[in-house]
Amino acid sequence: MLAIRTRRRKAVALAAAAVLAGLAAPSLSATPATATTTDYDSTYYKSAIGKTGTSLKSSLHTIISDQTKISYSAVWDALKATDQDPGNSGNVILLYSGASRSKSLNGGDTGDWNREHVWAKSHGDFGTATGPGTDLHHLRPEDVQVNSIRGNKDFDDGGSAVPGGGGSLTDSDSFEPRDAVKGDVARMIFYMAVRYEGGDGWADLEVNGSVNNGSNPYIGKLAVLKAWNDEDPPDAFEERRNQVIYDSYQHNRNPFVDHPEWVEAIW
Repeated sequence: MLAIRTRRRKAVALAAAAVLAGLAAPSLSATPATATTTDYDSTYYKSAIGKTGTSLKSSLHTIISDQTKISYSAVWDALKATDQDPGNSGNVILLYSGASRSKSLNGGDTGDWNREHVWAKSHGDFGTATGPGTDLHHLRPEDVQVNSIRGNKDFDDGGSAVPGGGGSLTDSDSFEPRDAVKGDVARMIFYMAVRYEGGDGWADLEVNGSVNNGSNPYIGKLAVLKAWNDEDPPDAFEERRNQVIYDSYQHNRNPFVDHPEWVEAIW
């Protein structure tokens, strides 16, 4: 069963209904993420409850680092389950474009979907090796061409429309996803910054206030990503995805899907 969330904002219910109906989520204003309670607080998150700042970040790192890792080839089938279209079990929903596309069209050709690393591989030099390069909490299906346009750009507001991008925008040094998944993107980025802290032989991933981060283990912009987390709360699709990863694949959770208010508590 999905974690029970209490004191949810009305905006969450509206966004969830839009996802299940196959529509874009409504435009939301930026108000601080409301504190939530889940049925994992007394078990999975027990050691983190009541903490803030570096103490909270450290506790969450310990909790979510206990995970089952999968190979990059296994990611294909995993994404077919985690990102399944709720209205068509034969399709997946593409992250940036929002399109529903056949699961069988995974590959590298025009018209296919491939594996988008939301935390760009070069921002930490982890490639597609098992670990951050195969972590399902930031891997999503996306149209090959849209994925190429995003490249390894940082996230920020503004730019020109991305062809086939569902309302996403881009300029020379940044990418802005469509409104309905801005919060999803932010929470995936914050997950990565907590999960990968320089151990396991991987870089210490950090969110900063810049774009043009290049090959450094940083992604920006922090202020923008925090605003996106507030503007676009977790919806039914994102919560289900978190649960599938936990139940069937990595057996760890994205804590910012369960507790979006923890973004402000840490950053």
